[in-house]
Amino acid sequence: MEEMTEQMQNLRSKATELFIREEWKDSIEAYSHFITLSTQHQTPSDPDQLQKLHKSICIAFCNRAEARFNLGYLHCALQDCEHALKIDGTHFKTLLCKGKILLNLNRYPLALECFRIALVESQPGGNSEMLNGYVEKCKKFEFLSRTGSIDLSDWVANGFQGKVPELAEHIGAVQIRKSEISGRGMFATKNIDAGSLILVTKAIAMERSILGGKDLSEDAQLVMWKNFIDKVVDFIRKCRKTRVLIGKLSNGEDEEGLEVPNIDIFRPETEILENMESKGEIDMGKLFAILDVNSLTEDAVSANVLRKNNDCYGVGLWLLPSFINHSCCPNVRRLHVGDYLIVHASKDLKAGDEITLSYFDPLCPLQKRREMSMTWGIHCKCKRCMFEEEMFLKQEIKEIEIGLERGMECGGVVYKLEEHMKRCNVRGKGKAYLRASFWSAYSEAYRSDRCMKRWGRRIPAFDALIDSIIDVVGGDHRLLKILMEELKKNGGGFLEMEKALKLAREVYGKVVKKKAMRTLLELCTDA
Repeated sequence: MEEMTEQMQNLRSKATELFIREEWKDSIEAYSHFITLSTQHQTPSDPDQLQKLHKSICIAFCNRAEARFNLGYLHCALQDCEHALKIDGTHFKTLLCKGKILLNLNRYPLALECFRIALVESQPGGNSEMLNGYVEKCKKFEFLSRTGSIDLSDWVANGFQGKVPELAEHIGAVQIRKSEISGRGMFATKNIDAGSLILVTKAIAMERSILGGKDLSEDAQLVMWKNFIDKVVDFIRKCRKTRVLIGKLSNGEDEEGLEVPNIDIFRPETEILENMESKGEIDMGKLFAILDVNSLTEDAVSANVLRKNNDCYGVGLWLLPSFINHSCCPNVRRLHVGDYLIVHASKDLKAGDEITLSYFDPLCPLQKRREMSMTWGIHCKCKRCMFEEEMFLKQEIKEIEIGLERGMECGGVVYKLEEHMKRCNVRGKGKAYLRASFWSAYSEAYRSDRCMKRWGRRIPAFDALIDSIIDVVGGDHRLLKILMEELKKNGGGFLEMEKALKLAREVYGKVVKKKAMRTLLELCTDA
């Protein structure tokens, strides 16, 4: 008995020493050995000895939880906290550790409860300031998570100086169900105004590279991709729930036969029972296919990145955005802030509308979109593509397209297209589809004083053109840029600036107040 007690004391001392030195992996192993011996040890008959043993086991669970937390094993760390609190429900250090774990797991109400209990149990004047900080943080994140009301105004107004703002996970009024576009899709469950946030979610993993003004070489891309995969594998080895959720994503095969998951399983507070998907060796072939289909890059045409250094390229995996299908008439955009991805409406949505992103440039002709769709393994059948397939069979449209490729004056291209649409009685959406497809000609013509002097009276007014294209592709940063250039060149009053601010909300989302949005508009014009 005495020999066993001495062995336990030595183990506890060794574990504590490793813990203090922040040798987390070795300290976990030592604490695990100590806990196993303690539970096998004969229960002392002396009440004082029993109390000491319980205290030692409680501290061992608490310290092992802290070590696991530091290594990223959050769910295992949380289980250790639960074991410690079964022994002592008011153990301050455990309550603090559990609160931090829950905060990192985005379970804000439960974290708040932990910090409040810890505040009661803390020594007067000791840790109250730190705990009050955690309490306020939990309150703030719970509100952000519930409402999606994000305000990046101060950070934007300061030119993205300082630390990237911390955000909270948010799932808006959406659901996942079968899609007529392809497999599964995401749908609005209520009307959503343009600019409103739909999703705020943190990357499972991200890898970035500095471009240095050049495109990444093939070797650099391979290194970047390998590092990214390693990060994903490391994460899912530490979090079985994430492993299960990644398994719900498409791997590019049998889209129509895929299970439609309930969106609630992606909420932080939802526990998932362990199954065969969460155990055993990782199927690397399936994982590669999932990452190939679902990984997103920050430089996509449907994305904006808020940061000081734009000479940077990033790739990441975000779970719920992976369910958003492509359309050449998209209704949402994405905004990248640090490792967070914000999905917001780029035009007004009605309940039941499918939420769609443009995987490639919607402001280019049908043939180029078809070529780009091949690299994604999709064949878009949206109304715009179906309409343009018919229109691009017409000889005159073919001639206009050839003329543009051969360097025909852009004003002339625009004029010929507009006249052709009049003769063919193309109206409304159809007219907007073709204008969007020939955006390069329109933008060059309206930017050229020489073109406008010659063709200005024979082509559509600038405002009418912009409104027409926005109607089909939603807010787009290039439309915003040319609008700001026009305002800067010709001047504009209150109404013109309000129109620009409205378009800016469709491009960037409702993430800043009006004054900060003006700063973003200035950055947009200067970019």
